[in-house]
Amino acid sequence: MFRKVAIIGGGAAAATLVSELLERRTTQPLHLYWYTGDGSGRGIAYGTRSPHHLLNVRAASMGMFASKPQGFLEYAQAADPTVSGSDFLPRRLYGEYLESRVAQAMAKASASGHEVRQIPFTVDSLVPEPSGVTVGYGDESNQTDAAVLAIGSLPPRSLPGVDADVIASGRYITDPWPFLANAEPDERPLRVLVIGLGLTAVDVLLDLSERWPNATFTALSRHGLLPEAHLSAASAPAGDGAELVEALEDDPNIRMWIARLREATEHADDWRVVTDSLRSVTSKLWTLLPDEQRSRFLRHARWAWERARHRMPPQVAESIAAMEKAGRFLRGRGRMQTVKLADDGSLSVTRVKPGGVKETASFDVVVQTVGLNTDTLRTEHPLVRQLVTNGHARPEALGLGFAAQANGALLDGDGKPRPNLFAIGTLLRGALWESTAMPEIRVQARNLADTLLRDQG
Repeated sequence: MFRKVAIIGGGAAAATLVSELLERRTTQPLHLYWYTGDGSGRGIAYGTRSPHHLLNVRAASMGMFASKPQGFLEYAQAADPTVSGSDFLPRRLYGEYLESRVAQAMAKASASGHEVRQIPFTVDSLVPEPSGVTVGYGDESNQTDAAVLAIGSLPPRSLPGVDADVIASGRYITDPWPFLANAEPDERPLRVLVIGLGLTAVDVLLDLSERWPNATFTALSRHGLLPEAHLSAASAPAGDGAELVEALEDDPNIRMWIARLREATEHADDWRVVTDSLRSVTSKLWTLLPDEQRSRFLRHARWAWERARHRMPPQVAESIAAMEKAGRFLRGRGRMQTVKLADDGSLSVTRVKPGGVKETASFDVVVQTVGLNTDTLRTEHPLVRQLVTNGHARPEALGLGFAAQANGALLDGDGKPRPNLFAIGTLLRGALWESTAMPEIRVQARNLADTLLRDQG
C-alpha cells in the first residue's frame, strides 16, 4: 500500500477521496498531504451561496460515499424532516454536507493513527520517480509514495475573436463563478449576453436576473436550446436496460447507437427513462468506442447528449420559462465570431447565424459559459503545463483531460501507466467520459482508494 499520499485539489473530488481513505481500515497508518490551495473541500460547484443554484441530481443519489448513497438525504432530513429523496436541494447545503463529512473523517483519523496535513498552498510541480513522487510548492517540497490530481476542470480561456481590450475592460467575463460571487446589485437596464446554454448559463441567468432586476438577457449557442428538464417525480426504467446495453456493446458505432437510442425511446414511457438506464454503464460503453468514433460523437452528438443527460430541476426550468415569457430572456442560434470594444464602452458582438448570415449587436456585459475546459495541452495551468512539458503526463488525444487508465493512473509521455501518479474527476473524461458528477466521483474515489491501499508487492 501507499502510506504517504499527496492529494492535490480543494474541491469535492479531493474531499471525497480524503474521506474515503480515512474511512478505511488499514494495516498501517496513512500520511495524507492534502494540498487544498484556496479551496475548502466544496469546490466551485458547491461553493456557491446562491439559493437559486440547485443540485441537478435528486437528494437520494448524492451521498458522498459509494457505500452510503443516501448519506446526503439523511443529512438533509436531520435538519428538515420534510425533505424527500426526490427533491433537488440547494448546492450550498451540499457544500455544508461535504464539509461536515470531511470534519468527521478528520476526527476519526487521529484516533486510528492516521496523519492528515491540510496544506493551503498550490502545488507547482510533481516529479514522479520509481521510488515516489516529489511534490513542489513555493520554496518547499515533500516526498510521497504517490500523488493524486483532483484539481477539477482547468481555468477557462476566452474564446477566439475576443479582442485584448475587451478582456481588459472587465466587461467580458471568462470565468463566471468568481464574477457571480462578487457581483453587486445594479438597477441599470443592462444588456447582457451569455455565450453558451448549458447548466452554467442557467445558473448565471437565475442569479443575475435577481441582482440586476432591470437587465435583459440574450443567450447564444449553436442550437439555441436549453438543457432538458427532469420530471417532477423520479421515474425508473421498466426493465434493467440489459437488451439495449447489449446491442450498444455489440456495435460500438455512434451512428448505430443513435438509431438504437431513438428506437428505445419510441417504446419507453419517457425518453429520460432510457437515458437514466445507461448512466451506470456509460463509462464502460465509452471505453468501447475507438478514437474515430469518439471524435464523431464530440462533433455531432455531444450537444444532444449533454442536453439530455445533464438536466435542470423542474423548478429551475419553470423560472427560466418565466423569464422568457416576461421578455427578459431571449435565445439565439449561431456562433460568436468577434467581440470588440466600441467607442461608447459597450461591447460589439458579431455572430454568424445558421446559413452564414452575420449579425452585430451591442451589449454591456458578456458572460462566457461554454462548458468545462479539459484541454491539458493548451492550458496555462502551471502544474498541468509542468507535467505535460516534462513528459510526466500525456494529454488525451481529443482534449478530454489526461491520457489515463480507467483506474485513474496517468500515462507518461510514452503512453505507459504511471504506478504512482493518478487523477480523479473531470480530467479523466477521456478515459471515462462520465467523470464530473458526484455519483461518478464517489465510485472513482472508492476504486482509487482500493488501488492506493492495495499491497504493491
